[in-house]
Amino acid sequence: MVTDPHDEATPIPRFPAGFLWGVSTSAHQIEGAADEREPSVWDVFTAEPGRVKDGSTAAVACDHYHRYTEDVALLSGLGVDAYRFSVSWPRVNSPGGLDFYDRLVDELLTAGVRPVPTLFHWDLPARLDWLERDTAYRFAEYVSVVVERLGDRVKKWITLNEPAEHTLLGHALGTHAPGRRLLFDALPAAHHQLLAHGLAVRALRAAGATDIGIANSHGPTWPASREPADLEAAAFYDVLLNRLFAEPVLLGAYPEGLDELMPGDVRSDLEVIAEPLDFYGVNYYAPTRVGAPQGAEAEFGGVRVPAELPFSVREIEGVPVTDFGWPVVPEGLTELLTTFRDRYGDRLPPVVITENGCSYEGVDDQDRIAYLDGHLRALHRAVAAGVDVRGYFVWSLLDNFEWAEGYARRFGLVHVDYETLARTPKASYAWLRDVLRAQR
Repeated sequence: MVTDPHDEATPIPRFPAGFLWGVSTSAHQIEGAADEREPSVWDVFTAEPGRVKDGSTAAVACDHYHRYTEDVALLSGLGVDAYRFSVSWPRVNSPGGLDFYDRLVDELLTAGVRPVPTLFHWDLPARLDWLERDTAYRFAEYVSVVVERLGDRVKKWITLNEPAEHTLLGHALGTHAPGRRLLFDALPAAHHQLLAHGLAVRALRAAGATDIGIANSHGPTWPASREPADLEAAAFYDVLLNRLFAEPVLLGAYPEGLDELMPGDVRSDLEVIAEPLDFYGVNYYAPTRVGAPQGAEAEFGGVRVPAELPFSVREIEGVPVTDFGWPVVPEGLTELLTTFRDRYGDRLPPVVITENGCSYEGVDDQDRIAYLDGHLRALHRAVAAGVDVRGYFVWSLLDNFEWAEGYARRFGLVHVDYETLARTPKASYAWLRDVLRAQR
């Protein structure tokens, strides 16, 4: 198995007129100013020794809260159409917190950059719990407050970011906040986030919003072999990481057998969860090769996979890897999008790639350029194959706090010196700027 061939000397093919180009960040990873908001589950988690590999916290991070004008200028210089950021629920709960997003939105619009807020990107207020159904209703109330303030200027909204990872890593495996290791008893957290999504869509619609989506993480699942045990394990993994979070939203149903594991009146909840969307956000990084259990704990891409799970994650051989150890497989993006098109048909709204990026060191980041080049070509092949893709957002504008990895991983188009907080555009920033100019 080899990575997707491409010729970087050949210009990237043109995407359809009106295609939305952007970059993404999240509040907890870049804002800092933690003492100017109430605590989140991530503040509690990072305060516990051993939770973050380098012992760091996001108390300062990139200090975007105080340096947002500088960062908006970087967005303007890059030439993107849109900026996907997240609104911090703990900050909105704090005095003056919503004022920050008011200022940020105005600054973006002045710079000619469309604001695209994500309303939840893992930083749950510490006093709340996704295992409790009431949290979904508290989320809808918070969303109503945000859209009332920003809805006159913000037109495109994202409800949740990656509920799959927040459930798996935060509630099932315990490697992310809130640090629970519940394995399959974490499923209520998945259901309550999906319910929160549906309630948020209703709240946004009630306020007049007409461009709403979710950002789910997806990737192809490749069986380790054609042996029945490996095929069965891969199918199970695909249900957990792909279908569990897509099908309630797109089809109004859980994959077979999972609805009986969910709490509450599932049928009634699914009617809320399946509120129609205007676009479906996909965060893509890599496929996953999966086989039968091997009887031992393993670590892949910074995630510990317990031995007691009914699958094991295997190495994808013969492909390059990022500095994070993630395989670089551009053709997986084409495969994913055409699979979703075939699987869901007209139930799949227009797609926006809401995250795609990689971790590499250095300011002259030629590996990141090659990664983005390959993935844009793979995305164009999906468009040529008939998948309705409307936009692409690079993760990420800035190097930032990479969750349990701390500051050890650098995903940014812009280098951040964490001692001085100086921003330095990388070679990939200039490359993407030139790509965007050529697309117009």
